[in-house]
This record gives sequence, structure tokens and C-alpha cells, in this order.
Amino acid sequence: MCRNITTLRGLEPPATSEEIEAAARQYVRKVTGVQSLSDATREPFEDAVRQVAAITARLLDELPARRQPPTTVPPLRRADVQARIAAREAHERAHELGLPHEHDDDEHEHVHERVGV
Repeated sequence: MCRNITTLRGLEPPATSEEIEAAARQYVRKVTGVQSLSDATREPFEDAVRQVAAITARLLDELPARRQPPTTVPPLRRADVQARIAAREAHERAHELGLPHEHDDDEHEHVHERVGV
């Protein structure tokens, strides 16, 4: 149904709660068509993610072990994805702290400084 959801059953080490939530979030995005949250969609969307994640965790616990591990590596275990997540978190932290930092846009980079914070 959704190419972005990877198989979590049979991973070594087992799927983390973050990986389960990421899969649940992708599933809820796919079935609802909601890509960005608004005040009207946030609560039902996040509630659905929590419910799907809980059911998924229970299902993974109850199923028998796989004979072979999955053929794909979940995104949260990939080095390139981890690097993007770390960069995004550092960028958000710089915004929160009002620190100067760079923004990438398609045409050029510029230094972004928050003034008067």
C-alpha cells in the first residue's frame, strides 16, 4: 500500500518505539492524505498515530519470529537519514536559541540572524 513503510518485524535489534511511530505516521498520512497539520487536523491525526503505533507494537510482540530478517533497512537506521535528522535538530535548536546559522535554499546560502530576541 505505501512504499515508504518498511517491514519492522524481524529486525535485529527489534524495532524501536520511534521506528514504530514513524511507520504509524506514514500510514496515517497515506490513508488520510494529510501531509501538514492544521488546528483542525492535529488532534485527530496525532490520536490516530498513537493508536496505530500501539496496535503495531502489540502485533509485533505477538507475532512469531521471522525466519529471515527484512530485506530493507528502516529509514531511522540509515546513516544518511540520521545525518539529516541531526542537521534539522541542530537548525531548530539554533532558531530556539536565537543563534546565527545558515539556511540552504535552491539559489544560495545566507546567514540567518535573529535580532531583538
